[in-house]
Amino acid sequence: MDSPPPLAAASAEPSEREPAAALGSEARVRRAIRELPDELISQIAAGEVVERPASVVRELVDNALDAGARQIQVKLMAGGVRSIVVEDDGCGIPAEQLPLALKRHATSKIASLTELESVATMGFRGEALAAIASVSEMLLASRADGATHAHRIDARSGELQAAARARGTSVEVRELFFSTPARRKFLKTDATELAHCVEAVRRHALARPDVGFAIWHEGKLVDQWRAASSEQRLADVLGADFITESRPFQLDAGPLSVSGRAGLPEAARSRADMQYVYVNGRFVRDKLIAHAVRSAYEDVLHGQRQPCYVLFIEIDPERVDVNVHPTKIEVRFRDGREVHQRVRHAFVDALASSRSSAAEPVVLAPPAMQAQEPRPSYGAWAAPAPTSPQQVGLALEQVRALYSPAAPTLPLAPTAAFTNAPAAAELPPGDWPLGRAIAQIQGVYILAENAQGLVVVDMHAAHERVVYERLKARLAGSSIECQPLLIPVSFAATAEEVAAAESHAASLLRLGLDVAPLSSRMLAVRSRPALLAADDLVALTRELLAELSQFDASQAIERAQHEILATMACHGAVRANRQLTLDEMNALLRDMEQTERADQCNHGRPTWRQLSMRELDALFLRGR
Repeated sequence: MDSPPPLAAASAEPSEREPAAALGSEARVRRAIRELPDELISQIAAGEVVERPASVVRELVDNALDAGARQIQVKLMAGGVRSIVVEDDGCGIPAEQLPLALKRHATSKIASLTELESVATMGFRGEALAAIASVSEMLLASRADGATHAHRIDARSGELQAAARARGTSVEVRELFFSTPARRKFLKTDATELAHCVEAVRRHALARPDVGFAIWHEGKLVDQWRAASSEQRLADVLGADFITESRPFQLDAGPLSVSGRAGLPEAARSRADMQYVYVNGRFVRDKLIAHAVRSAYEDVLHGQRQPCYVLFIEIDPERVDVNVHPTKIEVRFRDGREVHQRVRHAFVDALASSRSSAAEPVVLAPPAMQAQEPRPSYGAWAAPAPTSPQQVGLALEQVRALYSPAAPTLPLAPTAAFTNAPAAAELPPGDWPLGRAIAQIQGVYILAENAQGLVVVDMHAAHERVVYERLKARLAGSSIECQPLLIPVSFAATAEEVAAAESHAASLLRLGLDVAPLSSRMLAVRSRPALLAADDLVALTRELLAELSQFDASQAIERAQHEILATMACHGAVRANRQLTLDEMNALLRDMEQTERADQCNHGRPTWRQLSMRELDALFLRGR
């Protein structure tokens, strides 16, 4: 093989027949440092800000909202590729400031570092209009308060002339990416780009119910949302079903306020396409917040289903940095763990009550039973949660006995309180949200009659949730007993994992894991949870170390404990083909009505379903 040419030969000027690219990196190294042309600088900036027509729509609607608009219209052609027009009735721009508005980093929203650290407006960088103008043909028309008429400026020529329009601003963007055809090749079909534009406006509409929005495409009205209340705007944008299939929440804690609506687990979707998070009115995507929400749903969602929710976070602007991404879709919190904790608690509280306990009107017990203590319950888990160390130890012994392979079937005899209660046949079905048990089907399902019609209960799934919630209450704050390993399990670890193992050793011991560093790149697991034989201790340990290092340690411990308790509850719940008496069935129904999250088992599967009289009539074609 021939040897490469000497460097001296590479330094010669390329001939006319030899392109400069043939010289590879050496030709690039040879170039002198020089300033880039202003147009190229703007086009580079546009590559960060303008990804597709929806990016233009988002930036222009941001400006309209900052101008105090109460009505915004978005008009599109060819999905926004041929033309985007955004009109508002805001305060407008004075004629003498129109040329300045098109310059890079020219803005009226910040003037100092102090204002940058406490931004309260949607836009503030002052680069959107200049970036858009560098990759399109743009006309800007505006009429300020008190002006006799509007003025229009051509962004490319800079020509300023009189125009006719009411108070406010119109921005027309034509032939997007005409000056950068390579970028235009990456755009999708007109229908896809239109969908992204509509979604961009929808995100603004959810955060600003006081503003009316209208979207037109090819001269036809696509969507319109009139100014309304927050509740009505949610229904208008996301549909009335979202309101009925979600629960509101509100949590105020000093400088941090968390509010919104949490979708019920049964309304979860296969894709994460109905998850809206706002920080001070700005739509954002944040991994910390997404993790907090997901952890709140972790034991009520089935498989990889994605929850639906709308979350509004109001926080002191000085406690959040919105200037971390050119598109302003990412933020950084000064105290991320506090935000994570508040968001998670808000969703946990919203999801705590079940549909059966939240039904209206609800009579939880007839007077004869309300005087009875303890409350009638289903199975061996009727005792109150332990409060002393001795009681906690006893509860752990019960759990170990329950988890043992040789453990007897969970006793299901009704308590004395239930024995003294009215017989099952005497219970009026309308007095109970889940009704009165009437039969059992093949040892799997319980049939009950309530005021609405028929209730079908999966007895194993329902009892699993009841046992799980009571185990959580009993073992709250306790450590899980560990079992030493005869041969420690060692594995190669990263420096971050070793540091997390050293700093969170006590937290890992609470979970029954004794993890010790062998070297700067090696860890050893010397014990495992006694109540749960992990199939892969290395994977379990690595998962916990990653979560402990990134999120709040107490929440990571709680989540891991819940996973262990969920497994024990599944083993301890009543199995299929177990024949129950009517009193035992009714006891389970009453416990479900008093148990948090009783609508789903620990794996996210539904525990009961309601069939109304209308649905039953339809099955048999009654009234037709």
